[in-house]
Amino acid sequence: MRIAIYSRGLESEHLEGLKLLLAEFSHYQIEPVIYQDFFNQFYSSIDFHNKYYTFNQSDSLEEVDFMISLGGDGTLLDSITFVGDKGIPVMGINYGRMGFLASISREEIATAIESLVKRTFVLDKRSLVHLDANMPLFNGVAYALNEFTIHKKDTSPMIKIHTYLNGEFLNTYWADGLIVSTPTGSTGYSLSCNGPVVFPDSASFVITPVSPHNLNIRPLVVPDDSVISFEVEGRTDGFLCTLDSRREIASKEVLLAIRKEAFNIKLVRLNENNFLQTLRNKLSWGLDKRN
Repeated sequence: MRIAIYSRGLESEHLEGLKLLLAEFSHYQIEPVIYQDFFNQFYSSIDFHNKYYTFNQSDSLEEVDFMISLGGDGTLLDSITFVGDKGIPVMGINYGRMGFLASISREEIATAIESLVKRTFVLDKRSLVHLDANMPLFNGVAYALNEFTIHKKDTSPMIKIHTYLNGEFLNTYWADGLIVSTPTGSTGYSLSCNGPVVFPDSASFVITPVSPHNLNIRPLVVPDDSVISFEVEGRTDGFLCTLDSRREIASKEVLLAIRKEAFNIKLVRLNENNFLQTLRNKLSWGLDKRN
């Protein structure tokens, strides 16, 4: 078995947890395939007794069985840019704060690796958004697990986002920006802008304005077989365009459209964890001291 390890980097106090993870790999004779930049940070601090490999691009993951993300939710979002349409299941071990997607704690490392070896885990299939544009953006990695956003630049005035649903005019949003989130992303940026929480398998997109000028504008849930297209106006030459944590500056002339990606991402979870438990534990859902 070969398992890839991706991380943006860990603090020095987390080195023991990494050693534990690699010890579990050695115990089960798993070959690690480690992200090169991450490997360069710690290789002098760990003795490798077994064979290992490194990667720095998705082409090096052809024979990998699983991907483990070490960090927070942002790190997991980064890891899917390497996985793409390869169908490699991703397990998130939380070294960050919230850990909504990276829901497995450091204390569960041994249990988590055993579950991969014995195939006792559960796979959650998560849909993605795909961005089409009439000029090159995001170096061909034009998909996101959480959300796509259009946003004004820095302190520039609000922008006008003419939005169409399957070619039919939906609305012009006078706002700081607009979010199109997947069900997975409904608990992220969209939620902080008063968007609804939707279940991961609800087959929908959530369109949520960011600081709209018209207070009668509210978030909207649409089927994920819809194509949502945009034309942007503003007093500056361009605007920000993001896919999860990746961003680019696009000109006002660009034409953008969002649709459901043709492939999905498989997230590994342990049997005892599910979406409702995560809502209650991570977001204090329904917490009331009277109960």
